[in-house]
Parts: sequence; C-alpha cells; structure tokens
Amino acid sequence: MLLALAQLGRGVVPPDEPVLRADDEGVLRGRAVFETLRVYDGRPFALHPHFDRLKASAARVQLPPPPLGDLQSLAHDALAAAGEPNCVLRFLWTPDTGLALVSALPPELEALRARGLRLAVQPWPAGALAGAKSTSYAANMLAQSAAVAQGCDDALLVSPDGIVLEAPTANVWFREGDRLCTPSLELPILAGVTRAVLAADEPVEAGVFGLERLLAADEVFLTSTVREVMPVVAVGEARFERGPAAARLQEALRRYAGEA
Repeated sequence: MLLALAQLGRGVVPPDEPVLRADDEGVLRGRAVFETLRVYDGRPFALHPHFDRLKASAARVQLPPPPLGDLQSLAHDALAAAGEPNCVLRFLWTPDTGLALVSALPPELEALRARGLRLAVQPWPAGALAGAKSTSYAANMLAQSAAVAQGCDDALLVSPDGIVLEAPTANVWFREGDRLCTPSLELPILAGVTRAVLAADEPVEAGVFGLERLLAADEVFLTSTVREVMPVVAVGEARFERGPAAARLQEALRRYAGEA
C-alpha cells in the first residue's frame, strides 16, 4: 500500500494524484531507473550505496545523473508524510521527473521467513541491462509469475549453460559445510546492497557455480533489501532445511540496520 508520494519540484503530493506524463519515456519505453530500500525506525537502510547504484543504473540507460541531494530531501519529506517508521522507500528517476514513494512493508514477510521459500528453476538469457535497476523489469516479473504458476514463491534464474545467477529481485547464496557461496558480480547479476553488507563481514566464496552444486548444498537462501534474508526450502524437486547461516545473517543484518 502506498503511504506517501513526493515529486521533484512539487514536494509531497496526494498518493492518488498523477505524477507521470503519458509520454514520459519511463512509461513509453521503460527508460527509467529505480531503487528500493527498507526503512528501519525512520532510517533508510544503506542509503548512499543505493544512491551509488541508482547513479550507475542511470548511466547504463543514458539518463542524466540523478540529483541525489534533492532526492534525499524528497525522501525525508515523504517519510515524514507517511508517518510510518518501518516501511519501504523507493526512488524513481525518469527522463522527466524524480519520485520518492513510501509503501507499507509486505505483511507476509515474517510468515515466509518462518516457512521458507520454494523456488522454481527458470532458464535465463541475461540481456543488455542485466545488473542495472531499470524499469525494464518485465522479464524478471514474468519469471516470477511463471514460478508462482508452478506453485512456488519465486524463481531461481539459471543461464542457458546451467550457471546459477540470481532471483528476479534478490541475490542467491548457498552453504557447503562452513563455507558460504554466492555468484560472482562478474556474472550478469545485480550487485545487491544487502549482499555487499553481509559479505563484508563474512568469508564468502564468490564464483561461478553450476546448478548441480547449489542443489547439493546444505542450505540455500536469498537476500534483498526488503525481504532481508529469506531461507529456501525447495529448488525444483530438491529439498532443503532452514539452516543456521540464514538465521545468523538475518540477526546480523538487523543489528547492522539498528546501528547504522
């Protein structure tokens, strides 16, 4: 649910008021970029790393550099208008405008964390915008919808030659004994901010892993800013237990968010 909306040059506006022109290229051609982050007790999580990625994504789709200082002020105003200290903050930057949107947290997150996610394997021919947070996300959403149609919660994207990449909106990790593994950023995947925060304090092997290696792992989980650390209990027909690494990293992430 959208709680508050603010637009560059206008400030806070009613959430149901139109803010995008019909001929904005973000609408017509998907030429826009965005960032999504979680807000803890009124503090946006890792704001500046998200801004760095927003700037890099804008450069990838040849948009002007976003005015990060103005967007930060806009987010402050939108969060004040929302009046909800724990929520989701999104930035949208198009050729014509910049927006800050504040939404309620998805209500099912903790139930999913307790149950664990079921993933469907989806072949994934990564395109030219892999690694960029552009609004050309239709292919990602189609993969997610196809997974849901199969009775799963999300998709695991795998390259045509069987290399594990990511989920449509999350990074993937797996554990082999005491070793944590996650796909390398040299692959066509998104450089997740939550991934970077957790990997900074963990011995992690970032590499190129075939699907068969992940399916033989002791534990699998996803990470993203809004969903945090999500255990995986199934990948296709393979089954996994909710393991200790995901629980430990979830606690570490919450500590980081509280201290940052």
